[in-house]
Amino acid sequence: MGTLLKCYKPLFSIRFSSFPNSLRSVQLRTHSFNNPKRRNPIRRCFSSLSPSSQPLINGTTLDKMDGNQQPGSPSSELWLHNTMSKKKELFMPKVEGKVGMYVCGVTAYDLSHIGHARVYVTFDVLYRYLKHLGYEVCYVRNFTDVDDKIIARAKELAEDPISLSRRYCDEFIQDMVHLQCLPPSVEPRVSDHMPHIIDMIKQIVDNGYAYRVEGDVFFSVENFPEYGQLSGRKLEDNRAGERVAVDSRKRNPADFALWKSAKEGEPFWESPWGPGRPGWHIECSAMSAAYLGYSFDIHGGGMDLVFPHHENEIAQSCAACKQSNVSYWIHNGFVTVDSEKMSKSLGNFFTIREVMDLYHPLALRLFLMGTHYRSPINYSDVLLESASERIFYIYQTLHDCENVLSQHDKGLQESIPPETLNVINKFHNDFSTSMSDDLHTPVVLAALSDPLKTINDLLHTRKGKKQAMRIESVAALEKIIRNVLSVLGLMPTSYSEALQQLREMALKRAKLTEDKILQKIEERSEARKNKDYEKSDAIRKDLAFVGIALMDSPDGTSWRPAIPLPLQEQQVAAT
Repeated sequence: MGTLLKCYKPLFSIRFSSFPNSLRSVQLRTHSFNNPKRRNPIRRCFSSLSPSSQPLINGTTLDKMDGNQQPGSPSSELWLHNTMSKKKELFMPKVEGKVGMYVCGVTAYDLSHIGHARVYVTFDVLYRYLKHLGYEVCYVRNFTDVDDKIIARAKELAEDPISLSRRYCDEFIQDMVHLQCLPPSVEPRVSDHMPHIIDMIKQIVDNGYAYRVEGDVFFSVENFPEYGQLSGRKLEDNRAGERVAVDSRKRNPADFALWKSAKEGEPFWESPWGPGRPGWHIECSAMSAAYLGYSFDIHGGGMDLVFPHHENEIAQSCAACKQSNVSYWIHNGFVTVDSEKMSKSLGNFFTIREVMDLYHPLALRLFLMGTHYRSPINYSDVLLESASERIFYIYQTLHDCENVLSQHDKGLQESIPPETLNVINKFHNDFSTSMSDDLHTPVVLAALSDPLKTINDLLHTRKGKKQAMRIESVAALEKIIRNVLSVLGLMPTSYSEALQQLREMALKRAKLTEDKILQKIEERSEARKNKDYEKSDAIRKDLAFVGIALMDSPDGTSWRPAIPLPLQEQQVAAT
């Protein structure tokens, strides 16, 4: 991004390049639920030869969803809600065809909770969709590995703070692999960027926006008249808040630390103000500038970061370089528990690991995408069960497609019937329209219903099996669903593997083994033969109570995961 303004020498030059493979091939190579691999920081900005978003006109244009869109030529408009302007705006990057995006990462002192998962799934969807539109994206997501909370936790565990944070950085990366979040272009850590942080603080001090008190350096909010432009807060309303210590040495209670003098037993770095470490906010200003310059396209994070973190970032970056500018500030809503924000400080959180111990990671991802990213989403077992059941249905339908298509891999015609084409075009239009309208993923997920139902009709109903060009229709429908799932990050490595994992987790939640279920199915079959329908119904209901649904067919009885009966009743009562 050589044309972007840089007020000091960047860490190293960033070049945009292209993946040699499609988005789907990258995803399948790097994301495995069973075998996650640690990802090292990538020192380049990648793009994907990703699918086009042009409307389908006839059956042959399905190829446009296969990765043939050329990077640097976005295929449709995108509207994003900008926290700065408080409205949706048409996305227009500073450099045509290229996007610089910075997202604030985790403070690595513990396992991440599903509030964190929502942040990074949200921005992974944005990352994927920007690439789908044909943009080359440099996505920077940092790790905070030097912080008060890390030091406090390290003392509690009698562990070196940097070692502790490194361990939790690795744990976070594993969580992201499970959730199928693509690796960012760069994953910088605070401890690796002290020269850049110190350099930026020097600029802020030299420009008259900060003052030194003993070994500390504070930003003076009164010297920055635009303070509050993002959050809408007035200076007189500001006071010391989260991670902003009350300190009588400050000129204004809202002033915040750029540099903290070293305390005994804490990690420190040498600086012009003496040994110490950076304040929380300065790190993101310095690292975003190091990789993207002072002027870039998108800065994102959770809604809780609007104030003070992002407000302070704007002040710092502008104080260091007057031409500093971020075009779009994007923030996702909270995950709540009983209408309260989920957070470690409130103690009402569930870690990603805890949830993934009982639910498939892609069910969790679907749950997080089932509400618009800016709206709050309330954590509940019933919603996770619903997401798990839904994703099982999606993968079972596509698995059935796969089995049928494997028997007809040759001799298929290129054209498809008009009724199938109408379903495909409507789904594609719903996908493009909804995603381009501020990433409206719930509408896209709802729009999956029609093509999935059409597939099941073609595969399993008497009328569907008589349809002309039935196999061609199934192939075309499977293809567009697969491509959309890839853009959403919901495409598994294999349908059969995902279905097996979903079954295993349903058994775990039900506290049953498959042998036990098969035994119950046998008992029920025997009861039905003996016309003991009361016992037969009782067996079915007992299994439904714990989330196991029985399905009868001419080939016998099988089972699948389902929402447990009490939660179904709770769902009905709530609606």
